[in-house]
Amino acid sequence: MPKGAVLHVHDTGILSPDYILSLTYLDDLYVCFYENNVKFLFSLETPLSSCNTKWQLMKSARFSSGNVKEFDADLRRHFTIVIDDPHLVHRDINAVWNDFQQVFITTSGMLCYRPVWEQYFYDTLRSLRDDNVMYLEFRSVLPSLYDLDGTVFDEIETVRSYKKVLDRFMADHPDFYGAKLIYAPLRNVDLNTVKHYLNVTKRIREEFPEFLAGFDLVGQEDLGAPTKDFMEILSDSMDEIDYFFHAGESNWYGTSSDENLADAIALNTRRIGHAFAIAKHPLLMEEIRKKDIAIEVNVVSNAVLKLVSDVRNHPLAIFLANNLPVVLSSDDPGIWEAEPLSHDFYVTFVGVASRHADLKLLKKLAINSLVYSTYHNKDKIVHEFEIRWTKYIDSVIRDEFQ
Repeated sequence: MPKGAVLHVHDTGILSPDYILSLTYLDDLYVCFYENNVKFLFSLETPLSSCNTKWQLMKSARFSSGNVKEFDADLRRHFTIVIDDPHLVHRDINAVWNDFQQVFITTSGMLCYRPVWEQYFYDTLRSLRDDNVMYLEFRSVLPSLYDLDGTVFDEIETVRSYKKVLDRFMADHPDFYGAKLIYAPLRNVDLNTVKHYLNVTKRIREEFPEFLAGFDLVGQEDLGAPTKDFMEILSDSMDEIDYFFHAGESNWYGTSSDENLADAIALNTRRIGHAFAIAKHPLLMEEIRKKDIAIEVNVVSNAVLKLVSDVRNHPLAIFLANNLPVVLSSDDPGIWEAEPLSHDFYVTFVGVASRHADLKLLKKLAINSLVYSTYHNKDKIVHEFEIRWTKYIDSVIRDEFQ
């Protein structure tokens, strides 16, 4: 099914653990096994950075394991949070978030190697296109990339890598409509760090005005600094930078996490990431309807990360019943071994939507993702979607009567 756009994903959480495992077969990769964790680094020589045990060439470690199949299976578990007994192991939000964030920490040494970073992004775009996604807006903390000789690059160079890969992908696949960056560094920081973030955002906008969508702050909201801590400096940049804030990714009520929703709206956010808690704030729901602020809903993510145990109780049902502007996305599908977007559409339709819902809902959600994107020519991309949708319906009818 044509799905329009993906507007809420995090760059290094999109591809599967099997893809990440395949990267461990590349040359010049060193590994450090310690306690129950693992670190990776590409290097011409044995790395000098800290390792609680010792750095080994990955090829040697795999060969000396005696059983490559078991070695790879054990390695793969570091790249996913899918486990046999999640209800026993991931007993609360903090437990699952700890394992979730550890995946990003573990894979960063591999993914931040510049050639791997660029190949990962190219393959991400390809996986989205294969899932019939037309366009992407992705969030990135813009980590420092490095080369084999140890050279480390700044955030702007990371953006240049992204743009170079996007241009190559668009040349190879002109039926894809492009991608934009939402710079989304970690929120659990002090005021001076947020000032630095905003200065970096302005530098990106100067050099890549068509590639930058805007700015966000990410991380576990219940444990991170509330948006109100940075209200003054964020307010000062409202006229220069578009905001796409995570807010209300919490099942608490009357905390700084759900109150981030009010601050995001006050800062004229273009869209709100998750807004899971907004159903408890009817006045804020009315405000986002009046301001036409879209909610980026990630149903599978909210279930996996313990906000809701039964998707039939997901507040998306309330959003739909109240005709709020909603777009579906997938957050970090690779980390829980989901498709780039298909599984979120499936779970939404089967588990959340009304039993009276039909294809019109699926089409509306897909079109919303284009309408609430920052793509420069909405009429053009919606028209193309209508063509693809018609072909899709024709194929369904053909299959039905063959």
